[in-house]
Amino acid sequence: MNTTEITILLPAFVAGMIVLSTHVPLGTEVLRRGIIFIDLAIAQVAGLGVIAADRLGFEQSDWMLQVSAVSAALLVSFMLNWTNRRWPDVQEALIGICFVMAAAAGILLLAGNPHGGENLRELLVGQILWVTYDQLIPVTLISAVILGFWFRFRSRMSGLPFYILFAFSVTMSVQLVGIYLVFASLIIPALATLRIERRIIRLSCGYLIGAVGFALGLVLSAWFDLPSGAVIVWTLAAVAIVFGWINPWAPRGAGRSPGNSVAADRTGID
Repeated sequence: MNTTEITILLPAFVAGMIVLSTHVPLGTEVLRRGIIFIDLAIAQVAGLGVIAADRLGFEQSDWMLQVSAVSAALLVSFMLNWTNRRWPDVQEALIGICFVMAAAAGILLLAGNPHGGENLRELLVGQILWVTYDQLIPVTLISAVILGFWFRFRSRMSGLPFYILFAFSVTMSVQLVGIYLVFASLIIPALATLRIERRIIRLSCGYLIGAVGFALGLVLSAWFDLPSGAVIVWTLAAVAIVFGWINPWAPRGAGRSPGNSVAADRTGID
């Protein structure tokens, strides 16, 4: 690998680490709550906000794009918090409906755009290789604030505060790495470490899986000239599977299953 490739891949890797910094702890919470597809829904709605701003002629204004994306994500977060209180038994189904409606709305808004297909692909797969360090400065600051709130007030992050924090995290991430990588970064490390009972070990392993997956995916995408986002999704999954085989912290003994681990996690075992 030459110096030019390293120069391109390094900010992309840093972007991945920033995304993982918030998505690994939030992913464990999403898995515990059983709202697996909430990130896809909020990410899709945030992307819809960007598409709408572009359709209204604000494509040259980064500030307006950000405001549109965050506003859309916060709006759906308030809505999902309300539905969770009113119809908690069907919350996952409502999240899925929200996702598919936002996806369909995005396609309709892009229907008359000659670059619509390209814009849609960028929203889904992302353009992580084109990330610059200037873009990462504000994202790093926002991530630090999100992490500070999460680790300081995690025990009180129920209901609306969680949805708002999650909306900011996903909105920031989807514009860096795309919807597919947002979902993969949130769920794959959390699922791979599901059977680890100690919270600090689980988070550490989740970060390790994410870092190795991103690094391997970026290198392979450069070697074979393939879309980086799609490759990273696969390498994250592959690293998670390998970790599942060798996981030394997984409980041994009779009857221990992932379902039981979820139940234990819900009781607050660290």
